[in-house]
Amino acid sequence: MFYDIAYTKLKTRVIKGNVNPEWNESFNISASDPNVPIRICVYDKDTFSFDDKMGDADIDIGPFLKALKMHLEGVPDGITVSKVKPSNQNCLTEECCIIWSGGRLVQNMILRLRNVECGEVELQLRSD
Repeated sequence: MFYDIAYTKLKTRVIKGNVNPEWNESFNISASDPNVPIRICVYDKDTFSFDDKMGDADIDIGPFLKALKMHLEGVPDGITVSKVKPSNQNCLTEECCIIWSGGRLVQNMILRLRNVECGEVELQLRSD
């Protein structure tokens, strides 16, 4: 899987022999422009030919960056700071919440892949 944000590309390790891979990898991404989405591209790795693109999805980071600007010190753990609904600006399969948890913001989401018959990616945004 590739992550692409503002001309920076990151790549996960390849998981072989699995039609439902779980990467469980973390990347530190510095994002400041709420208008630039994070693009995720999923590929099927081929040894002897070009990799096959399995689909892509965009993450609208605007709501998360907006929540980061809030002053949340002293807010109870587990409080929902914001809700994000599926829209044309994101590839969400369902509404997700940005939650204050353990002194940081967390947003769990499921993205529907585009340009493919079917496919979803589960991921988490987390502030440091």
